[in-house]
Amino acid sequence: MPFIHPTAIVDPAAKLAESVTVGPYCVVGPQVEAADNVELKSHVVLEGRTSVGPGTTIYPFASIGVRPQDLKYKGEESRLEIGANVTIREHVTANPGTEGGGMLTKIGDSVLLAIGAHVAHDCFIGDGSIVMNNVLLGGHVVIGEAAVIGGGSAIHQFVRIGKHAMIGGASGVENDVIPFGTVFGNRAHLHGLNLVGMKRRGFSREDIHALRNAYKQLFSHDEGKVMADRLRGVAEQYPDSEAVRDVVAFMEAESSRAICQPAPSAGGGDAA
Repeated sequence: MPFIHPTAIVDPAAKLAESVTVGPYCVVGPQVEAADNVELKSHVVLEGRTSVGPGTTIYPFASIGVRPQDLKYKGEESRLEIGANVTIREHVTANPGTEGGGMLTKIGDSVLLAIGAHVAHDCFIGDGSIVMNNVLLGGHVVIGEAAVIGGGSAIHQFVRIGKHAMIGGASGVENDVIPFGTVFGNRAHLHGLNLVGMKRRGFSREDIHALRNAYKQLFSHDEGKVMADRLRGVAEQYPDSEAVRDVVAFMEAESSRAICQPAPSAGGGDAA
């Protein structure tokens, strides 16, 4: 049976796998489900319709699955799903979804939520992403796989962060960030591509070269074409590049936010 510290309060209706560990002074609600080898270190609050995947560790003073801060929430039976091998550090907060966002907040596999991060209602965080200390994710934020969100950043509600993107620390992001993009600043601008991240993750030289050229064509202020024409051009020029296809598909997808652009003085510069 699960190990439950004598000081912990675990509702008998909670569904805990045999190998779950519940540390001192934790509180676990009746609709919680925790899979194999989940560990709650101590002083963790785990409530709501929350499922926690195998191998996930939650550190002290995290508050997971409690009522969303959205004032429109009326108690609807929404959910929070946490994937496998997720690390949730101290003082992280994560809320379930709402009726206005599909009733689900989802955190993928092998995600790191560092100290003090906040995951609001209806957010989706892709596999392998890193959300650093004191990051604030507004409602309905979507983060692609293997993205990195630097410490102290604030991501506006409904913003999309593409896969493998890098958000510099203390950035305020109010527009969508393309896959592989790098942004930073108080009101963040696009500063190029996350080439270091691409190299570390094994992207080919050909794919990196194609994406660099496509980026310059898309964001050059001297191109003299509307963005729709630029997108069509790079899609036709680089049909075999998966990275370029990812960027084009992201930019063509419907969104309530504009695409984050380079600062006017930056042109179509390239970044490491």
